[in-house]
Amino acid sequence: MATAEDPVKKAEIDQPLLERHKKPVCLIVLGMAGSGKTTFVQQLTGLLHMKKKAPYVINLDPACREVPYPVNIDIRDTVNYKEVMKQYSLGPNGGIVTSLNLFATKFDQVIKLIEKKSENTEIAIFDTPGQIEVFTWSASGSIISETLGALFPTVVVYVIDTVRSVSPVTFMSNMLYACSILYKLRLPFIIVMNKIDVVSHKFALEWMKDFEMFEEAVERDKSHHANLSRSLSLTLDEFYKDITTVGFSAVTGEGFEEFLAAVDAAVVEYETEYCPEHDRLLKLQAEARTKDKDRQKKKFQHDFDNDVQAQSVSISLFLITNNEFLADEEDRVGQKSFHNFLEEQKKKQQSKSNKPS
Repeated sequence: MATAEDPVKKAEIDQPLLERHKKPVCLIVLGMAGSGKTTFVQQLTGLLHMKKKAPYVINLDPACREVPYPVNIDIRDTVNYKEVMKQYSLGPNGGIVTSLNLFATKFDQVIKLIEKKSENTEIAIFDTPGQIEVFTWSASGSIISETLGALFPTVVVYVIDTVRSVSPVTFMSNMLYACSILYKLRLPFIIVMNKIDVVSHKFALEWMKDFEMFEEAVERDKSHHANLSRSLSLTLDEFYKDITTVGFSAVTGEGFEEFLAAVDAAVVEYETEYCPEHDRLLKLQAEARTKDKDRQKKKFQHDFDNDVQAQSVSISLFLITNNEFLADEEDRVGQKSFHNFLEEQKKKQQSKSNKPS
């Protein structure tokens, strides 16, 4: 499991963010309902303002009543969630999805605004809807995350409720969902164990490092899900090794510096791993498009040649038929002329015989 204190990563991030890149780091904040995601964004925004590093904050939740932090772009200014529900006869989740889809059609304008702030802003924070699946598994969520990942250093921040995760089964459910999001979005990933002012997150770090300790916790859990959690823990061992986990308190701000260090490490991962892979995929897509164009061009040329050949055959047949018709016409004209000649000669003979002697 990777942590923010890894010496190799720490050596790589000694250089300040703005010296390594000119664009702001985009943080896509995800979390289950009740995990403290919005409070986390509020605390993070306030602490960054205190450090004179004001972030650029974007609210992507169209259904929230109030935003408890200063926001630069608010989806509610563009899309009326209740009107969308009314106009399209949708329920709450359908209204959120449709609102996000409508907002995604104008996301190029958001990109332009972020780029304008790139010289003075180090971090851009995207607060997503509380219904996490609405963003992670929707077309609009893919458009937003892929666009950001292609243009800016982008990090996914997954907020987990540490208090609820003391149960091994709940902890495993959170880890499975985090794993699915990681492989869905394929971006640098940070797990934030929130509410450590109530319950320390050390138990979670121990479970992720040592399977035997998780085994002991599972043994104390008598639910029928315990055996499944035990098996899944072994499966997720590789996931734990490559993921960064930090503790954070959205109330007190504890863990703020560790979180910033984790973000810096994630930016290094983005530049060294994600960008080359992204460029490789773009190259493969460009090659595939070129091959497809060549294939279509060859098919068009083949069909065109066949059409030309078919038209040539048709024209030849037409000319042959037309020539035969003309020849027949000539014969008929010739026969008619000869018949007329005979008739004229006959009339001349008759006129001579009728003359008086």
